[in-house]
Amino acid sequence: MDSLPGFRDFYPEPLPQPDAWSADARQFIFNRWRATARTYGFREYDGPPLELLELYTTKSGEEIVAQLYNFLDKGDRAVALRPEMTPTLARMVAAAERNYKKPIKWFAVPQLFRYERQAKGRLREHFQFNADIIGETDPAADSEIVALLIDSLRAFALTSQDFVVRLSSRQAWQEFYSARGTDSNKAYEFYQLIDKLDREEEAVSRAKLLALGFTLEEVRDFIQASRPTVELQAMLDNLTARGLGDFVRVDYGIIRGLAYYTGVVFEAFDRKGHPRAIAGGGRYDNLIKQMSGGKVDMPALGFGMGDVVLLQVLRDRGLIPAFNAVVDVFCLVEDESLRAETLGLIGRLREAGCAVDFSLTPAKPDKQFKRALELGASATVKLQRAASGRCQVRLKILRTRAETVLEMADAVHAIRVEVRPELKPGREVSS
Repeated sequence: MDSLPGFRDFYPEPLPQPDAWSADARQFIFNRWRATARTYGFREYDGPPLELLELYTTKSGEEIVAQLYNFLDKGDRAVALRPEMTPTLARMVAAAERNYKKPIKWFAVPQLFRYERQAKGRLREHFQFNADIIGETDPAADSEIVALLIDSLRAFALTSQDFVVRLSSRQAWQEFYSARGTDSNKAYEFYQLIDKLDREEEAVSRAKLLALGFTLEEVRDFIQASRPTVELQAMLDNLTARGLGDFVRVDYGIIRGLAYYTGVVFEAFDRKGHPRAIAGGGRYDNLIKQMSGGKVDMPALGFGMGDVVLLQVLRDRGLIPAFNAVVDVFCLVEDESLRAETLGLIGRLREAGCAVDFSLTPAKPDKQFKRALELGASATVKLQRAASGRCQVRLKILRTRAETVLEMADAVHAIRVEVRPELKPGREVSS
């Protein structure tokens, strides 16, 4: 039985097929995302993968329903698997913002679902790094969120030669659009046309723009000039002061198709050819007010970065590390009369932070040792009885083949120092 189209199975390394998805690579990405967010003082949150359908139609209109996994649940409620995290965030902040100091700086790593056509870099489910700042209108917040985006990619050893964050402004586009006195009700239609310029045939774009009172040439001239607004210039200065100026440029070709953006918008792109944005986001100052029915009015901005495109970019550059087995110690049970004592040692080693494995059932010593090698263990240990009758521990470092005999009282500390020297001293585990 196969998995559903557009959904993935994640296997631990080594992978059964070259094109299989790696659970180890996924965790590698998650760890870097989380670690970078925390250096910026962001706190992790999460929400349910199933929400009321109304949460998404309130934000995006009824047309979004065709893109969702939605159904009536057993309580006859119209629900949907979450296609994005921002509506959930807006709902949560509106309900609990009084409990948090402002600005609120939160991040999440949700799994998202969309029922849409599959393409390179786009599946029907993916994981996404979301980071948002709520409660601050100053462009310094926009700079902070873009800096986090940049450093989240730098955490994978990507440089300014690998990617660029293209900054734009919905306000600049609004002024361009309004200067013509065009029907304000069609502004969102205009934004969507601009968002698709690079993906739609020129003749189609030209005709649609003319219907709204614009020529393709004047739109292109506006994009070509891309004169920074005061707000964008403040961001450029801020990011340059951080040493991140080489990672950004103003490009009004970015407009973001979602209706709720109100100010600065941005997207990160691979400089070496991947067609899809690695990440994108912007300011959405009216969304929380809209989602709360006017009860809570707070400015907000954020971005999302999906795992599918990022993983492809990292693979293309050879930046995914080899994922070796994570076993520190393999405990050999060569004398079954010592299995109970061995189990006690295994428990204490695990409490001390070591990854430990052993043969669950009796097995020949050579078979156990082979398993230790297969798992890439750093060391083996086995219990033996001294002439006095007390238990001792024989530690063997597999890389050097050096062997040491340890007293039980000293074994856990000595083994941990050998196989996990990076671990901070913790609570001593009695023997």
